Parts: sequence; C-alpha cells; structure tokens
Amino acid sequence: MESTSSFPGYIREKIAELDLELSEGDITQKGYEKKRAKLLQPFLKKNEAISVDKAKITPPPPYYNVKDANNSNSHGNINNDGVIVSSEGYSYVTEVPSLSSSQQRHSKKLDFHQSSSITASSIAQSGAAGTPGYENMRPQGGAVGDPGYQNTREPSGFQNQSHSTSNNSQHRQRRTQRKVTHNEKRYHSEVRQEAVQQALAALKGRPKPSLPMPSKRTSVLNRSPGCNDELDSSTDDESIPEETISPDKEYNYPRDHISNSMIPSEPIIKPPIRESSMSSQQHLRLDVKQLQTPNQKYSSSNSVAERRPPQNLPPVPTSDTSSMESPPIAYKRDSDFSDKAFKQKQFNAPDITQFNNAHRIADRVTRYVNVSQSELNDTDANGKWKVSAKIQQLLNTLKRPKRRPLPEFYEDNDIELEIAANTKDPNAPKPEGSTMTPVQGEQLSIPAGLPRTLECALQRYGTNSFKCSMATVLDPNGKITTTLTYGKLLSRAQKIAYALSTKIFSKGPEQVTLKPGDRVALVFPNNDPLSFITAWYGCMFRGLVPLPIELPLSSSDTPPQQVGFLLSSCGITVALTSEACLKGLPKSNTTGEIAKLKGWPRLQWFVTEHLPKPPKEFNVGNLRIDDSAASYIEYTTDKEGSVMGVTVTRAAMINHCRALTMACHYTEGETVVCVLDFKREVGLWHSVLTSVLNGMHVIFIPYALMKLRPSSWMQLITKHRASCCLVKSRDLHWGLLATKDHKDISLSSLRMLLVADGANPWSLSSCDQFLNVFQAKGLRSDAICPCASSSEVFTVSLRRPGRGSCGFSQSATGRGVLSMAALSHGVVRVDSEDSLTSLTLQDCGQVMPAAQMVVVRSEGAPVLCKTDQVGEICVTSGSTSASYFGLDGMTNSTFKVQPMLEDFDQTKESTGTGTFGIISKPIGDEYFVRSGLLGFLGPGGLVFVCGSRDGLMTVTGRKHNADDIIATVLAVEPMRFIYRGRIAVFSIKVLRDERVCVIAEQRPDCSEEESFQWMSRVLQAVDSIHQVGIYCLALVPPNHLPKTPLGGIHLCEARRRFLEGSLHPANVLMCPHTCVTNLPKPRELHQGVQTTAKLSSSSGCGITDTGVGPASVMVGNLVQGNRLAEAHGRDVGLSSEDCERKPQLITGVLRWRANTSPDHIIFTLLNSKGAIAKTLTCSELHKRAEKIAALLQERGRIEPGDHVALIFPPGLDLLCAFYGCLYLGAIPITIRPPHPQNLNTTLPTVRMIVDVSKSSIVLSIQPIIKLLKSREAATSIDPKTWPPILDIDDNPKRKYAGLATVSFDSSAYLDFSVSTCGRLSGVNITHRSLSSLCASLKLACELYPSRHVALCLDPYCGLGFVMWTLIGVYSGHHSILIAPYEVEANPSLWLSTLSQHRVRDTFCSYGVIELCTKALSNSIPSLKQRNIDLRCVRTCVVVAEERPRVQLTQQFCKLFQALGLNTRCVSTSFGCRVNPAICVQGASSAESAQVYVDMRALRNNRVALVERGAPNSLCVIESGKLLPGVKVIIANPDTKGHCGDSHLGEIWVQSPHNANGYFTIYGDETDYNDHFNAKLVTGATAEIYARTGYLGFLRRTECSQAASLLDETTPSVASRDSDTESLNSISQLQLNFSNASLGGNSEHSIVSGAVNSNDQELHDAVYVVGAVDEVISLRGMNYHPIDIENSVMRCHKKIAECAVFTWTNLLVVVVELDGNESEALDLVPLVTNTVLEDHQLIVGVVVVVDPGVVPINSRGEKQRMHLRDGFLADQLDPIYVAYNM
Repeated sequence: MESTSSFPGYIREKIAELDLELSEGDITQKGYEKKRAKLLQPFLKKNEAISVDKAKITPPPPYYNVKDANNSNSHGNINNDGVIVSSEGYSYVTEVPSLSSSQQRHSKKLDFHQSSSITASSIAQSGAAGTPGYENMRPQGGAVGDPGYQNTREPSGFQNQSHSTSNNSQHRQRRTQRKVTHNEKRYHSEVRQEAVQQALAALKGRPKPSLPMPSKRTSVLNRSPGCNDELDSSTDDESIPEETISPDKEYNYPRDHISNSMIPSEPIIKPPIRESSMSSQQHLRLDVKQLQTPNQKYSSSNSVAERRPPQNLPPVPTSDTSSMESPPIAYKRDSDFSDKAFKQKQFNAPDITQFNNAHRIADRVTRYVNVSQSELNDTDANGKWKVSAKIQQLLNTLKRPKRRPLPEFYEDNDIELEIAANTKDPNAPKPEGSTMTPVQGEQLSIPAGLPRTLECALQRYGTNSFKCSMATVLDPNGKITTTLTYGKLLSRAQKIAYALSTKIFSKGPEQVTLKPGDRVALVFPNNDPLSFITAWYGCMFRGLVPLPIELPLSSSDTPPQQVGFLLSSCGITVALTSEACLKGLPKSNTTGEIAKLKGWPRLQWFVTEHLPKPPKEFNVGNLRIDDSAASYIEYTTDKEGSVMGVTVTRAAMINHCRALTMACHYTEGETVVCVLDFKREVGLWHSVLTSVLNGMHVIFIPYALMKLRPSSWMQLITKHRASCCLVKSRDLHWGLLATKDHKDISLSSLRMLLVADGANPWSLSSCDQFLNVFQAKGLRSDAICPCASSSEVFTVSLRRPGRGSCGFSQSATGRGVLSMAALSHGVVRVDSEDSLTSLTLQDCGQVMPAAQMVVVRSEGAPVLCKTDQVGEICVTSGSTSASYFGLDGMTNSTFKVQPMLEDFDQTKESTGTGTFGIISKPIGDEYFVRSGLLGFLGPGGLVFVCGSRDGLMTVTGRKHNADDIIATVLAVEPMRFIYRGRIAVFSIKVLRDERVCVIAEQRPDCSEEESFQWMSRVLQAVDSIHQVGIYCLALVPPNHLPKTPLGGIHLCEARRRFLEGSLHPANVLMCPHTCVTNLPKPRELHQGVQTTAKLSSSSGCGITDTGVGPASVMVGNLVQGNRLAEAHGRDVGLSSEDCERKPQLITGVLRWRANTSPDHIIFTLLNSKGAIAKTLTCSELHKRAEKIAALLQERGRIEPGDHVALIFPPGLDLLCAFYGCLYLGAIPITIRPPHPQNLNTTLPTVRMIVDVSKSSIVLSIQPIIKLLKSREAATSIDPKTWPPILDIDDNPKRKYAGLATVSFDSSAYLDFSVSTCGRLSGVNITHRSLSSLCASLKLACELYPSRHVALCLDPYCGLGFVMWTLIGVYSGHHSILIAPYEVEANPSLWLSTLSQHRVRDTFCSYGVIELCTKALSNSIPSLKQRNIDLRCVRTCVVVAEERPRVQLTQQFCKLFQALGLNTRCVSTSFGCRVNPAICVQGASSAESAQVYVDMRALRNNRVALVERGAPNSLCVIESGKLLPGVKVIIANPDTKGHCGDSHLGEIWVQSPHNANGYFTIYGDETDYNDHFNAKLVTGATAEIYARTGYLGFLRRTECSQAASLLDETTPSVASRDSDTESLNSISQLQLNFSNASLGGNSEHSIVSGAVNSNDQELHDAVYVVGAVDEVISLRGMNYHPIDIENSVMRCHKKIAECAVFTWTNLLVVVVELDGNESEALDLVPLVTNTVLEDHQLIVGVVVVVDPGVVPINSRGEKQRMHLRDGFLADQLDPIYVAYNM
C-alpha cells in the first residue's frame, strides 16, 4: 500500500472514510479498491505526467473521443476512435475503460458532462455512493424525506471539529451530510446495484437508439431544478478551456440540450425542406444558457461516445406501433440512403429552444406564412433542420424491431384488445408442485396472570404499580420531556371516560350524549403519543369506538379529504384532540373557528386535557360490553386511494395481543423503543395495546427526531438497556449511516429487533448490513425479527426472537434466491446467486399462534396454490379484523373467503372420452381473511412474502412488483440525480393494459441533460432486469411528490395527481412506442373481394381493394340493397312574373330596383355600440356605383375585363366599389385589408393575392392606402412596387356613360381564399352562376323586400361574400351588416341587434358563435335585464366550409335558450371552393337531422350507424338542406366509382351555380384539372360534376313532422333503418322490400316502407365529415384531425386549443396551455394516453405552446399546415416539446 502522508488532507480523510466503510461491511473489498485507486490516481501519476514530453502525450481511451486541440479535424471520422459503425449505421463501442478521478476532475480536454456522468462502467464501479469527489458539488438543501436535509446547519450530534482551512471544513460538512442522506430508504441493495451495472455494461454492445431530447423554453428551464444558478453543478475544477472550432463541422451547444452525447454515430436523414437556403456553413445560435458559460464549447467530433449512456431501449417493431403507414420495407431504403449520403458527416442533435420572437404575434390569422425572404434565410432553413432532425432521430430509434411482434389478427372490438393486452406466453414456467396444505400455528398458551382485558390490565397496573412508567416521549432535541406512569394513565383515562359520558354535544337542533358503541375520531399529532394513549383508553373505558386519523394539515389537503368520507360513513361527529393540536388546526379566516375541511363532516372538537376529576361513585368497571362488539376502527387505503375503515372486535383485539405476547415473549416491566407510527398497524398493536396488557414501558421517538438524529433509537437502547425495539428497515439504514455515533452504542440488551416491513423484499439487505455492522456492538443474530402484517389480518407472521426457546421448530430462518422472471408468472424458481434477474428474499418467520394459513390464487376463485406457486396469503384465527365498515360487498370478498381445493372429477373418464372435469370444493367451514400480501410457504412453515396486491402491476399478462422496480431504478446512479426514497412507481390502465409509470424527485443540481441521460439508462435497466417497458418516466422538483404524515410517499395521491394533470413534473419521458404492444393490426389492401356480408358491420371495415373495380362495387351495392348515394335539391322553378319583371344580370337588377323603389333601404351598417353608422338605399348604391365606375375609367384607365383589387374593411364602401366594377365590366377581387398590428404576416398575403390575381389597379379608402404606404409596411413590401392605388372618395370629372354590355358567361368576379391546408386559390364566378346562386338562395331562404336579415360575416369570399354583397340586391330585402371585429369589441352586439330589429333570419360564422358562447356565458341575467329576446329568430345559419361543430352549436343553443332562442333554428351551411353554397337551411326546412356513426368504421371509409351513447360513436349533424337546383353524389376519390350510402366518399356536386373553374392555384395546378369536370367511371359516365374536396355521406331521413313525434331518447329512423333504403320510385321500393325480406330484415324494411310511402316526408341529408386534404392516414386507416383534437381538448381543463398534423408518419399534437408554464409537462402523458385510448394511435411529438399560437383563419378554421410549417421553421416558441419514444 502506498503511503498516504504526502497527500492533501481532504484526500486522507476520504481514504480514512473508505477504510471505515470497509471495516464495517459498508462496501465490498472490490469496491473499496476501485474507489481508493480512483482517489489516488491523480497523485500517483503526477510525476509521470510532468516528465512525459507534451507532444507525445498518450491519448485517453478511445471511448471518450477526446479532442486534440492542435488538429480540430483529426477525429472527423469517428470510426478512428474505437467506435465501430456497422453497416446499418449503428455504433458499437469496442471498449469502455474506467476513468480516473483525475480525468474526471482535471482533464482539460474532457466534456463538462463527464464530471457527473462518464460511462456505464465507471458509474457501475463507483457503487451507490456516487463518484468520489461528487459531494463537493452538492447543495445544502434537500428533500423533506432525507434526514439531515431539514436544517442547513449540521445536527448537534454530527458537529464537525473546526478545521484549519474553511475549504476542508466545508468538504467535511458536506460529506457528513451526504453520509446521513445517501441510501436512506429501504430499497438499497448492493446485489441489485451490481446487477443493474452489469446489465447496463452488457448492453453496451447492442445498437444504441438515438433519443431526441425534449426541448424547453428558457423560462421553463430557469425554473426547473437543473438551472438554479446558485446550485449549478459546474465548479472551478471542472471548467474547460476554450477550444478552436472549425466552422463547418462544429456547433455550440447550450447546456440544457442534448448533443451527440445522446446520439449514436448514426446518420440523420434530412427531410425535404422547401427553401433551399440551408447551408452547412450556418451556425446554430447560442442559447441564453450557453452564453452564461462561454468557455464551454464542444466539437462534433468529440460527441458520440463520451457522454452517451449505453441506452439501449427496447427496440420497437417495424410492424406499426410507431404509426407508420408505409410497409416496413420502406425503412431499408431510408437507411441505405442515409449510409451513402451522410456517412462522412456527423450532425449534432438539433436544438429547438431558440426561436425568432419576431413572429410571435397576437393575431392567429395567417401566422406562419409569407415570411420575407431575408428572414427565411436567417431562420427558416436552420429551424426546419433542427426540428425535423430531432423527428428523424426519433424515427431512427423507432425503426428497431421490438421484443414481441404484434398478434397476426385484429378486430376492432374491445375483446380483441383485451386478449392482445393479456397474451399467454406458451413458454412461461408452470407450477409443478403438489397442492399446498394449510399451515397451523402453535397452540396459544396464555401466561398465567395475564389480565383478561386491556381495561383490566390498566386498572391492575394503574393501582398496583402506579409509579411504573408506561410511556416516555422524546422531544425533537432528543431529551426526555414527559413520562406517563400507569397511575397517571389510569386517572386521565377515567377523567376522559367520565367527561365523554356526561358531555352534551349539539347535533343540529338536538342535544346528544355519546353512548357505548358510538364512534369518535382521534386526531393527534405524531409527536404526542401520550395524549393519544390516554384518549384511547378513555374511549375504551367508556365503550366508544375510536378511529385514529392523521392530522389535517390544511383545509385543501387531499389525503384527509378521503378520510373525511370515511368519517361521514361512520357517522362520526365528535373528534378528540389535544389543546396544542387544536390550536394548529386550519382556521376559518372570517370566524376564527376550525375550518370545515373539504369532504369532512362538521365535527365537534373535544379537548382531552384539563378535565374535572370524576366523582367517587363513577366506576369504569361497571360497563359490560360484548366481546363481539367493535373495539376500534383502523383506516386503510386500497390501490386506487379509496379509504376504508377496518372494524376490529374486542375479542380479536385481545386475542391478537395475547398471540403477540406469546410470539414475542413479552414480560412485565420490559422496556420497548418504538420508532413506528403508534396510531396504526404494528406500532399500535405493540406499543399501545400489547404493552399495556403486559405492563411494559414504551419509549416513543418522533419522526422529526429521527430525521435529525437517525441513531437516536440505538442510543436509547444503550441508555435504557431496552430489550425490544420496533423499527422499519428505513430506520436500520439511517442508523447505519450515522457512523459518528456508533462508537458508544451497545445493543447487547436487545433480545428482539422487530422489523415491521420485513415483508418488503428489499428489507433483507438492511437487516444483513445492520447485523454485520452491529454484531460487534452486541447485537445477536437471533434478535432480528422481520414480520409481515396487514390491516385486515393484523400480524400475518413473525420471526420469533431467541429462536429455539420453544419446541415449534423456530430455529429455522430461510432465504431464497428466486428468479424474477418466474415470479412475474407467479411461479417460484430458484435462481443462481450471480444472476442479474434474481431476487433474494428472507423469511418473515412463521404463522402466529392459534392461526391457520393458506395461499390462494390472487385472481379468480380462491383455489389453493401449488407449493411452488405465488398467491395471496389468507389467515384464519380469532385475531383478525371483522369487516370494512359499511362495505358489505367488499367485506364478503375479503373477510369471508373459503379456500377451494381443485379436484379432478373421475366421472367423465368412465364415459371413454378420456377427459377430466375439474371441480372445486371448500377445504373446510371456517372463513379465511385475505391479507393483501403475495407470497408462498417455504420449508418448515416459513412464510416468504414477495409483494403486495396493491403494489402489483400486471403488464401484458406478467406480474411485476412496484418495490422491485423501485430497487432497480435506484440502483442506476441514485446519488447523482434523484433523492433515494423519493420515488413512486404505479401502473395506469391505458388501452386495456396496465402501463408502468415511474415518478422520482430530481435533485436541484441536476441539469436537463444529466437527468435525461439518467432517464434513458433507467429504461434500459428496467427492461434488462424485469423485461418490462416503462411507459412514463417523470422527474418532479424536490419536495413535489405528495407525502404521508410520516414522510413517506403518498402513492395513491401521486397517481391521482398524475392522472388529473396536477403533478407538474420538471422532466417527462414517454415511451408508448416501446410499451404498447396491443395496438390494432394495421390495415392492408387485401387481394380479392371482401365478403359482402361483413361490409356493414362496424368491425369488418376494410378499405376496398383497388383490384375491385368501381362497377363491381356498384353491382355489390345493388345486390345488397344499398342505395347509391345521390341526392337532389328541389327545382329552381322561377315564377313567370319573376322572369318577365327582372333582368337576370345583377347590375340590371340593381338599376331596376333604383328605378322602381329608389328610397327602399337595402343596407344598414351598425357600429360597435349597435347604433346605425350608415344606410344605403337602392338609388344611393346605384349612384355611388356609377361614380366609382367613372373614377376607374377616368383615373385608372380600366377597360372591361380588367382586374381590380378591392381592399376594404367590411362595410358599405366595399359594396359600392364592387358594383362600380361590375358597371364598368371590370372583374373585382375582394381582399381582406392587412392587420395594422400584424403587418409582417398579413401584408404579404394581401400582396400575393394582388399579384396572383393580375390586378391592374388597387381600389381602397384613405386609412388603408396610408397603411400600405407606411414605414411599418415598407419593412415587408416596398410601397413603390404596388400597382396604382385609387382612393374611392376621389371625384371623377365627368359622369359615367352607361352600363357595359357583358355576356352571361363572362366572369363576374374572382373569389380568392386560403384553404385550411394553406393553399391560396382563386375561382372564377360567371354572371350566370351568380344569378342562379342568388335565385336558389332567394327561394330556399324565402327572401323578400319586406324581410330583415342580419349578417355577421366576413365579406371576402364564399357564401359570406355572396350574402353581404349580392343576395340583398337580388332579393331586395333589408340587410343589417355587422362587421365581425365589432363583435369582438362588444360580444352582445349581434344578439342585441337580432332582438332590437326583430330579425327572423341571420347568418354568422363559427367565430361569432364561439365568441358569444365564451364571452357571454356569465352575462345571461344582465342580457335578460336589457330585454334581449331571441324568440323572433326563425333561422340562424352558421356559414362554414367544414364539418358542423356539434358541441359548440349545442353549447350556444343551451346557453341562449334562456333568452328564448329556439334550438331548432340553428343550423350549419356547407359551401366550398367549387360551389359557395351547396346546402343552406331554409326558412321552412325541417330541423337538422343528426345521426351517430361508428368512428372505427369511418377510419375505414365506411358509415355504420350506431345508437346514441354507443362506444366509439360520433355525432354528426347534417349541413343544412340542399339548395334548389343542386345534385350531390358520393364518389370514391381514388377510383371515381359511385359509392353506396354506407360508404364514406368525396362529395361531388352538379349545379348551375358551380364556379367556372380555377383562375389560379398558387403553386401546383396540375392536380386540380378535374376539380370542375369530374366524371364517374360507372353509371352516368357522361355527367360532369365538380369535386368539393370534402368527404361525407348521404342519408335519407324524415322531416320535422315525423321527427317531432320522436323524443330525444328514441333513435331516429335514420339511425334505425338498415341499408335497404328506397330508391325514388315505388317499384324500386317494392323490389328492395322483397330483397330485404329475403335477407331477414323485414321489420326494418316495413318501417322504411312506411316512411317512404309518402315522398314528401323524406329528404336526403348531406353529412360532411372532413376535408380530403386534411385526412391523416396512419396504420392504413384514415383519421380526421378534428376527432383527435376533440379527444385532446377533453383530457385537461387547461388546454385552450389544439391541432394535430403528421410529419414523416409521426403524429404531432400541438396544445395551447392556458395556464402556468410549470403545468406544460402535465399535458404530455394525458395527451398521449387519450389519443391512444380513443384512437389507438401513438403520439410521436407533443408540443405545448402559448394560447393564440394555433393559426385560425377568418372562418374560424384551423390552419394546420401553416402550424406545421411554423413548427418545423422554429417559429412557435414552444414551452415544451416532448418526443415520445
């Protein structure tokens, strides 16, 4: 051994510490040598290092890729560095040497991440305590669960001696603190640590997937634990000198982002990017965090192996869990391409936290398009590269084949999902033992002289030995404050009993006293056991039933809220408490009284101190209570967090005390030290009940003292010569770590150290280590007594102290090394000691005296297990609980179990079939009680427990114990990143299977990247050791996990918060691609015709094979009796007088009206206050139009056929300008003016339309002309480049000559708009189309000059434009115009206008409906006061080009029903680019029909009607009625075949008012040639249709007369009738009728026939489902974004809006968070769960953004493609981006 005298003082101290750890068995010899070598390495090699010539320095091991500063390109090809790149592009590391402490701390070339996380092996070697020297970086603060972390000063017991240098004392202080806090929980195991490290090391040879790290906004980072500046982990000795960086190869990385440390040397495929301005020379900009550490720069060649953990996640199958629509073979091409294209150049992981804030604007409209070219060059290309590269990383990771292939078949129903989730492994081990026999405990022998009851015991000891101590409690400083003698206990208990018998409590109006058998609550803090014991025995003497509960900390505290329900169900009105406790209870702010706690009944508080002495005649012994009566109630919680009261009878209580007395050999006068919770379970049974029965002295140590001085319980045993001690394995750990206090401790007096949680599989290592260390201090090996217990059974088993003292074979103790894989199948198999996946269990002793124990199957009937099978332990004895209070059903299933014996029935064998029938019969008459513990019986009657029912997680048919997974998680670098013991593992049910979730508390000094590395290694470790994937791994900030009152993790509450989205994690990693193995099988195009019988069922909805021609589909529909989907509106049928009186050109109509009714007011414009701003009569409009025509002719030199751009706000000027253009024969284009606050994005759109439409002049008003020429606008568009701009108010010098002559087939105007997919297109509307459209609308809506119509629409395109400018002139009715932006200023404007003007017909947009619903939801009473009455409204048409929004419409109707709105009058119209108005609800039309369709069928282009409320049902409302003259069919968009009405297809329209073709489509025009002249390939092939681009279906439905007879609960005929609906003629009806009768559908057909017999009562409803362009095709099925978005909107109340799109086959969900940024990460699991559950799709990327980021156009439609482009161009500034694995 080297001499250590020459080393610095702090190194010598560390070596001394290591020696101590070795001597006390705290560390293995191997671990000691490794750690010592690491400590000394820098000093031993210093001389060598100096002597070596600098030019010849040996490079560090290749695994670290250390960069040579002199040659920045020397490691350009990573293949030189010991990392072999396979042909697939995956990297394998050839060697992983351990790195010395000097290299970690002082190497000038190493990456900063290595100071905390070097490699799998170096961490593996460092063991649980972490890398030496790490504690220098540790902060002072910590978790509440950590002893010693409470105060920043050292506890008095651990004060350091002062050191010569402050630096050394600081090292010492932190080290001492570390020694107290590391490993403080019960799950620590050296065996497990080594297993995990071996597993991780073994994985390093497997291909490493590239994990894209989530991205956070800087503000979120600054608040997350990794970024507290004062706690930053970078210290002086890890700073790194600046290195030279080659501009074309390297990038600067901010600290909070993953770099290539997370990526294998595997190329990233660059997705296509529209702008070709991407250059490899461009740098990623530095983040704010990076600027704080300017000296830390890294090169890309230094990237791969040095920081990357060997995170080999379970690979994902190519068979489509990753939502891929293309066949797996496509990936091969990807990787081939990547190998060739990117083999030489490594790209660093992109960073998407940097955003260009220039684009963050309040306006949602056209947010992310038309960014000027200069900005694109700066940000767009790089931005796209960053985001899409991360997505490509994710795709590369998801390519790998997974462990389990998907099942080969799949039907869309829940049973199949269930089967897929619970597959039976044919290779699973089966139990082979014989059926177990019940095990009997020894006979209960009651020692002579033991009191008969607890009351008798207290009276005996209270009178005979009244000065003997019963209980002593220590204060938080470790001083004995008060001791309760038996005499004091007796007198105080009698006082309480007397006071409770005489005290009158007011219960409402009546006065009541407490009677024997009444239940009361005991509310005492954990540091006051004396008051609790006196109150307990006071209740016993009075015959009351105490229910001890935890102290409510605040009125909103959730765990007590559940307790409140229990109190209510028990009928408790009185709570006993102490004076100090009463003062600490939450008070009401107003009255100062005790606040009513949420969910609690109103309690009367009774203070148990300062009570009067009872009179002499009061005798507690007079009360006689039956032994079967309840003695107390103990609360317990189940897996879901529900609180139940376990009722204990007096007989069971005393029998249990006697059994404990015998098993533990308790005798009078013994001293017991208790560290447990004295209010429940083991602490209550031993320290409050059995101790009094035996007249013992109990010393209580409060939890607060344990946190401060973990060894205080051992000091008390030494001081008081205690013979028994009650602890948990956590206390053994804490005691082990307080090494400074060990020297004075003597445990020779201890005969029993009862370990209350000995049933926990991980208590073994605590017991072993404790015994190893303290055997030298007198601890006997037979004193350690693990026990197993539960609230229902009490003590299940107990290892007897001083074994061998009795004849019942008690000398045996056992331990078994078991295979965890076999345990997961419920089978016991012995494993080898060195196996990575073994679990070592210790026994929990034997069955209690007088008890009988069996092990039954934990699921299904309680059949006895085989001897080598794990099951639930059940016990029968006179000392178990009796019931769950008030829960008879659960009581029967838990407390009245009759174990069954499986027997083979021989009767069947004699029949010759050779089969056995299995029958089960009870083994006896007695009832057993389920303990909730899972285990088996070993040799010699030893009880082994390997988990609990509540901690069991059944994932894909295999059972995993939460405690086992916790142990594995904690074995992965526990010191560095998370707090030991602050971890929760639970399962949640998603898609019919349980999914494992791990939540841990992250240390504040842990950076984003470190925590992400740790998370990825946890995934590997759990996968290797347990063969189960973690579905969600989340890290929360310190002290964020909910706690129980004694400081443990409140698991149920943590799970509840996680599921409701209120846990607020700091980091989340979701792995649905890896875990979800029961997804439906992807659809494929099958060869051959599908069986027609299956077509209409919801489960067999396959996509029609392309090999099946449209003709055969049509024939198939006819054979089935399916009606071909075709519908007609009624004839236009213009009356003869109309034809005579009115010219058909709209300009002629206007002149005619100006002549015949010049003073008729035709338009009224309202301002935001509802006052009339302007009116326009027929003659005024005519005159202004003539003036504008003259102006255009004179100043603009406009000829007929020229294009004129009209840029006006919604108003009368727009109307006049439009008609002025028509008078001249010019072709107007209406354009929305740019938004003054948002010029950067809206002005380019305006300019684009002006250019694309080839406008030769711009006509506008003065304010807009100023805006176009302003300095602000000049930054986007040069004012000099505009065409000539005319002001509408200029006066021409001469009058206009006369109307230009135009033909009916010439263009009237161009209609430009941007589709939801972001495509700008202009359609040509001729005069003929315009006139027929107006005629249709006039007829359908019954519009006449006497009518008033209110319009609240945008007048720029589609039906909104037609209603605003054309139909009023054509029909002559009075149009009241309300600009939508006025409604934003005054939400009640539109409704008050309807009421004030008694408007019967109104047209609006969804934006207006939504605004009114949200803004006026609380204003109904004030609207009523203003006498707003909507009973006048007859039709309210929402103008839309989308599926009707059912939920919004229903909310609107329900809200304003209170103002008299008739819910039947609200409907949605449907128009599109090719035809602005296809369906509009007319004035006398029937109410809109609604049907419920199966969403799973829709995904496969089928329409299957279901009942309301059916699973997977979707409500669809018809889009108005077909306009006169319109014919609609449904066609297959791909094959152009005519569909039946059970098919979803594209809506094709034929109408005289179809548009006349595209003027232009911005971009690619080739795809759209057939939009206006499409022809069917079957049937009437000569007819020409226009394709709407929308998917929908037709249904024949009944009119309002029939509908009104049906109430809402009866399904409409539309949902009842079969697919045998009538064609139009009676003969076809009869033909169908006979067909249907043959098919067995006769009764349905009779209904159809009855309805169809009167043709007037039927109409064909058009149901719009969604745009063809927006359909998301994933897994071979078609999804509509709105359905996924509706699911996401429901999953959390803070989601304001959301949008979905796909990118490279990954589903991306963008959600707007209307809340604090800290809540952003709550949404990630909820969104993933919801989409998986509702749509069986895996979300690839979840993006959380601010409200207002999802762009919405003027019609209220989401611009999803703009959003996608904005996301990929890094313009969203997201709060958080999560990449799901």
